[in-house]
Amino acid sequence: MAKSTEHFSCQSCGASYRKWQGKCDSCSEWNSIVEDSGKQVVPKGLSSGKGRQLEFTTLDAEKSDYKRHFCGLNELDRVLGGGFVPGSSILIGGDPGIGKSTILLQAVGLMAKRGYTCTYISGEEATQQISMRAKRLGLTDSPVQLAAANSLRDIVTSLEKSAPPDLLIIDSIQTMYADNLDSAPGTVSQVRACSQELIRLAKKLNCALMLVGHVTKDGQIAGPRVLEHMVDTVLYFEGDRGHQFRILRAVKNRFGATDEIGVFEMTDMGLQEVANPSALFISNQEKDISGASVFAGMEGTRPLLVEIQGLVAPSQQATPRRAVVGWDSSRLAMILAVLDARCGLSLAGNEVYLNVAGGLRVNEPAADLAVAAALVSSISDIPVPEKSIIFGEIGLSGEIRAVGQTDARLKEAAKLGFEAAIIPLGSKIKDPTIKIIEVEHLSEIVSLFTREKAAVNA
Repeated sequence: MAKSTEHFSCQSCGASYRKWQGKCDSCSEWNSIVEDSGKQVVPKGLSSGKGRQLEFTTLDAEKSDYKRHFCGLNELDRVLGGGFVPGSSILIGGDPGIGKSTILLQAVGLMAKRGYTCTYISGEEATQQISMRAKRLGLTDSPVQLAAANSLRDIVTSLEKSAPPDLLIIDSIQTMYADNLDSAPGTVSQVRACSQELIRLAKKLNCALMLVGHVTKDGQIAGPRVLEHMVDTVLYFEGDRGHQFRILRAVKNRFGATDEIGVFEMTDMGLQEVANPSALFISNQEKDISGASVFAGMEGTRPLLVEIQGLVAPSQQATPRRAVVGWDSSRLAMILAVLDARCGLSLAGNEVYLNVAGGLRVNEPAADLAVAAALVSSISDIPVPEKSIIFGEIGLSGEIRAVGQTDARLKEAAKLGFEAAIIPLGSKIKDPTIKIIEVEHLSEIVSLFTREKAAVNA
């Protein structure tokens, strides 16, 4: 017989150990290793003749094409790639109170009104609490099947003995438990086992499954990393408590693109879709405001205009502070080094603050030129040219590199009333709708503000 031994596992990353230790060598977390009460048995070899023969199919599109279910929230459907795919599993995570349960309740409410069978199972709230939220959202007349349960066995039994739903919501996976495991809900073994069984059930019933996951203090989905590998789609709900905007972003999607975002606005009536987010992420461009530029970015197929704010202030400290919100701090350090080495603009004795307005996070390299323009504008105290947008990537030699989808950025700017665009030299433009100012080197941006300052002083 196989010999059973003590077994320990990390509750943060799932790493296994033969004995207890204070720090996990895999994820560097302290006091996260606990003993698994279940016996670890060495698996035996497979005997021949006891398996079932697999049924193979082809890659024919007609056989593998699934009809998606549209929930009615266009921003959510956009991020999912066109709606819910039957038999798929989706994991959504986000900070507490960001609006995960709200958006899912709105999604199942709208789908149920459209004739789909939707089941919402909550392990954190009672049905009365969810009904109160549904009343506030105006969804009390929606025929949603609502239940409050934590036992995986009860959930599986109830779903198998009734008509299979089109959409199943589990809120949240960390509260579910399987009674054949002795560990507490939320542990690595429970999360892995419950997720695997629910995904298997969803594929068997051919229903879309949506799991809500808790996040750690670092913003990552709690539990074993294998959970994100098991599901088909991983969504993150982002947002700043100081702003009413919420960003839904896909980091993994087997049935669509991962560079699409959905923009929502938190109101008293729940999350409202923002059809034109560019108008919300930019403020009125006044003539006497320096240190602010408008960046024309792309989020998937959607052009998005966002305001970049920069502030350069003298510092009395030996190591001046560099604070960044909504952008990569390493990329800011690179821009400052290029301004110093290639343009002769020394910022070593100044504090530098950079902020992306509206709580949005920008990951596109095309924002380099807009960041540099905001910093140079703050140093010279000269505003960026009125009603102009800026985009372009900066190289280490100071050259401005062209970026893709230039026409879509320019059309979005023209639609919002912008009249000029500072873009890299050599950009492919089919039909310019606004005035184009092409720059080849970062020094041209510095010279632009130098001329403006000289004109003002004159």
